[in-house]
Amino acid sequence: MRNNIIILSVLIFNFSYSQIYEVGFTIGKSNFIGDVGNTTFINPEYNAYGGVIKWNRSPRHAFRFSFLKTKLEANDLDSSDPRRIERGYKFKTPLSELSFGMEFNFFDYDLHDYDILFTPYLYTGIIYSNFNEQLLINNIISDSSKKISTLGIPIVIGLKQRILYNFILSFEAGARYTFTDKIDGNSYNSNGIIYNFGNINNNDWYMFLNLNLTYTFGKKPCYCNID
Repeated sequence: MRNNIIILSVLIFNFSYSQIYEVGFTIGKSNFIGDVGNTTFINPEYNAYGGVIKWNRSPRHAFRFSFLKTKLEANDLDSSDPRRIERGYKFKTPLSELSFGMEFNFFDYDLHDYDILFTPYLYTGIIYSNFNEQLLINNIISDSSKKISTLGIPIVIGLKQRILYNFILSFEAGARYTFTDKIDGNSYNSNGIIYNFGNINNNDWYMFLNLNLTYTFGKKPCYCNID
């Protein structure tokens, strides 16, 4: 019985050893991919900023919550597609995003180990995005100033490294697949009439390239021998 208690205590200690928190800010650029504008997938254009909180549950994974604000804008005249150039649609909208999910480290990343730490990582989860409704009126996309929202899936790859005793710097590229085709004004209902243009079978995407700086804190658990 005593041996079982010791083994259980060791397992609990090892599991909790890397429980540490991170809080910080993020800055970067964003771009939109949809039925309007440039079709280049990674084309960062507009400023983005926000905050991030992490709970490093083990050396290989962390729960993460983040908040981002940016502007999404697109213009058909920036496209290389002659059909889009001839059409000439454009739109812009502010966008706010809440994201929650899990970050997976490629290498062990125990923040209680104060050697230089580096690892690539992946992040995914769920997002909630809020933006202004766009309406196609008289062949012009107009901002109605009405807020609408959608859910989506973040797909993020990044690199992170400790740069000081309690600071982590990371760089990441991320796509957001949304569950809507309405960010650019496509697919909306007006008095029972559905307005569509472009590819009605594809939902909207948007991209981020971000630089994150977080401060780590959290007390290293104390291991005590059991008599």
